[in-house]
Amino acid sequence: MDTNRESNSQKFEIESSSPDHQFHSMNALEILRETVGILRYNLVAFMLIAAFLICPVSAILLPNILVDQSAVNSLTVRLLLLAKSSGLPLVPFVRNSCQKFSETAVSSATCFPLFVTLSLLSRAAVVYSVDCTYSRRKVAISKFFVIMQRLWKRLVFTYLWICFVIVVCLTSFCVFLVAVCSSFFVLGFSPDFNAYGAVLIGLGFSVVFANVIIICNTTIVISILEDVSGPLALVRANDLIKGQTQVGLLIFLGSTIGLTFMEGLFEHRVKSLSYGDGSSRVWEGPLLVLMYSFVVLIDTMMSAVFYFSCRSYSMEAVEALEASGGETRPILETVGQHSSLL
Repeated sequence: MDTNRESNSQKFEIESSSPDHQFHSMNALEILRETVGILRYNLVAFMLIAAFLICPVSAILLPNILVDQSAVNSLTVRLLLLAKSSGLPLVPFVRNSCQKFSETAVSSATCFPLFVTLSLLSRAAVVYSVDCTYSRRKVAISKFFVIMQRLWKRLVFTYLWICFVIVVCLTSFCVFLVAVCSSFFVLGFSPDFNAYGAVLIGLGFSVVFANVIIICNTTIVISILEDVSGPLALVRANDLIKGQTQVGLLIFLGSTIGLTFMEGLFEHRVKSLSYGDGSSRVWEGPLLVLMYSFVVLIDTMMSAVFYFSCRSYSMEAVEALEASGGETRPILETVGQHSSLL
């Protein structure tokens, strides 16, 4: 009996307990509804993940406890000098952009150990819990840690590749922006024209960067549920989201608005003492950390649901091309044949 249990736990196959449970491609609103339904179905597990894995990271990330302000100021000055030498006017928008970019860069570097441990572990736990909810199985902490022992190196390897892709993307944008603005400056265009050009380039880059983030989020899910990692997982994610990019962009937009709103509230209500004696920080700070962590939880859950939706969409496309007319199979049954995890 014990031998059978051990062999079953090592298969890590995704099995749907309901043969009638069909998956279909969903739009952004349907994915949000599905996410809320999953959260309600397995509320205790997700709240534990938020409390022990997400909240500690948020409590350090929001107040920038580990960030060296002198490093932020030094990087900001360098960026402002670079912007000025490129012909950009040092208007408040440019100053604020350089300041925000410096804070984000320094914060990402100093908090990297947290991202590659607790944050990555929380993502894996959320994906595992979402799959357990779909397959009507209980979330077992012991089984999850057994899974992580087998997959942790692969997951970290994939995450490092994701970081590399994001750094290359941001570096390419900065180099391209400086090159274009410098060219305009040499040709004699006014600083205001340079500023408008920089804004247009920034808007175009925002769309590209949003697609990159969508691919990266899907890559994390793929590296957990499928037997691929690193660059292969990135390629797999890029192929998988084809036809569903608009849905992913809407999800990314909603999550970004939510997280930015929470960061702004924390900046105004906790960091900046613009009213009263600051006594409200005692309860507003922890409350905003909890709210921020909840948004992160929902965003991670939606990434997992988006993966299943994309799998279903790709299967529907294949079935339409083949015009087989046969019975459709639940998406989780297909995933189970190729998964080495759940």
